[in-house]
Amino acid sequence: MKRRTFIASAATAGASVLTATSWARVPGANSDLRVGVVGLHGIGRRHIGSFAALKGVRVVALCDVDSAVLAKASAQAKSLGQTVRAFEDYRDMLAQKDVDAVCIATPNHQHALQGIWALQAGKDLFLEKPVSHDLWEGKQLLAAEQKFGRVVQANIQSRSSQAIAEALAYVKSGALGKVQLVRGLCYKRRASIGKTQGPQPIPDSINYDLWLGPLAKGPLRRSRLHYDWHWQWATGNGDIANQGNHQMDVGRRFLEDSWPSRVESVGGRLGYDDDGETHNTVVTVLHYATAPFVFEVRGLPKTVKTEQMDQLKGISVGNIVECEGGYIVIPARGPNAQDRSLPDYALAVAYDLKGRELRRFTGRHNHYANFVSAVKSGKKSDLACPLSAAVTSSALSHLPNMSLRTGTDHPLGWFQRELPTNALYREAVERMNQHLASNGLPKDAVLRQGASLAINTTTNRFEGKNTAELTTLSKSSYRAPFVIPNLD
Repeated sequence: MKRRTFIASAATAGASVLTATSWARVPGANSDLRVGVVGLHGIGRRHIGSFAALKGVRVVALCDVDSAVLAKASAQAKSLGQTVRAFEDYRDMLAQKDVDAVCIATPNHQHALQGIWALQAGKDLFLEKPVSHDLWEGKQLLAAEQKFGRVVQANIQSRSSQAIAEALAYVKSGALGKVQLVRGLCYKRRASIGKTQGPQPIPDSINYDLWLGPLAKGPLRRSRLHYDWHWQWATGNGDIANQGNHQMDVGRRFLEDSWPSRVESVGGRLGYDDDGETHNTVVTVLHYATAPFVFEVRGLPKTVKTEQMDQLKGISVGNIVECEGGYIVIPARGPNAQDRSLPDYALAVAYDLKGRELRRFTGRHNHYANFVSAVKSGKKSDLACPLSAAVTSSALSHLPNMSLRTGTDHPLGWFQRELPTNALYREAVERMNQHLASNGLPKDAVLRQGASLAINTTTNRFEGKNTAELTTLSKSSYRAPFVIPNLD
């Protein structure tokens, strides 16, 4: 399919869109799944290795708008025994009939658009979190999945964790009594991205028009194009949707499969004056019928004199499920999993109220293999992380940001005086105040009290006086031809 034709079909999403069988064969049990990976600067490189390691899978296509990044990834694939074709334009890769499934690891502002294009092109989809850049995009992804009937797995790896599944069943059995509180922690060091004095040059290796995609054309306003897009609103959603999306998903599984009825937040970008916009310090409470979900983000270290991070019950990044008779600690795997005695993927430990260990939950998993299995079976029910689950967890990451972006600024000293009346919210804000004081933040440093969001959990619609402003934040603007079709 010519690129121009592809753009037209993607924009209309009408009857002329090709069917799944005309684009790609449906892989049988004995045939290789042929995968294309787009977005290769960071985790996309990991996706290449993870898919290449699976029996019955071949990585056949790579795509990136940065020719230097694309060359490195192509060399990596070759070293793994994969024969790949390289593409600068994602639409050209989608037009290849021998690409059965697409893995997307581009910046957040491209996730939903590129995901929908893949589904329209008859490809099965492995999509990085957050699966949407805003709330409206999540709805369109779900509508596209329904319309085009493809298999979609979100890369929220903990959904494949046997350890977490066993811990969830343990709590649901009542072994620790009723759930009283769920915590999510994202204490992860994020340094300043620097302050530029004007538009920055675009490296010759980058097709900036394709990198922008749906964004309006404009100059680069940060020193580094790659990765630091996480910290500007047009392209990213901050750490609450970056690392925090994983912990949002784990935490809500111990509560309800829905949006919260109310969201309260406080936060800001503190500790440096730079080109970043997203919040590096957040306390938010998501109110559920079962129990509250308190989520915290800290990008600054424990003190101004160290790079070590704060911990709560022994972890910096992860979840804590507090129950009547004990609690579960679920550290994030990787460099931020502090308990090195845990075997690989043993990501849950139960304790009694005195902190004595009761049980460890262990079990390996392979999220990539789960996706491949579901594609080959053709059964979406085989997926560990279906799109519907990922859309809800992405929404939970977006809601605190929306609360803060529609809130009111106050000096830090105000928050030290005007603490919330809710005891759990108050406790988290008090610890945040101590954390900021340890980093030398003065009392006139600006924090924002987020607007209280009231939500109808039946319709997932906002209620109250700030509904119009929230509706505006729920949907991004798009530049032709990079426009998400309205499918719902």
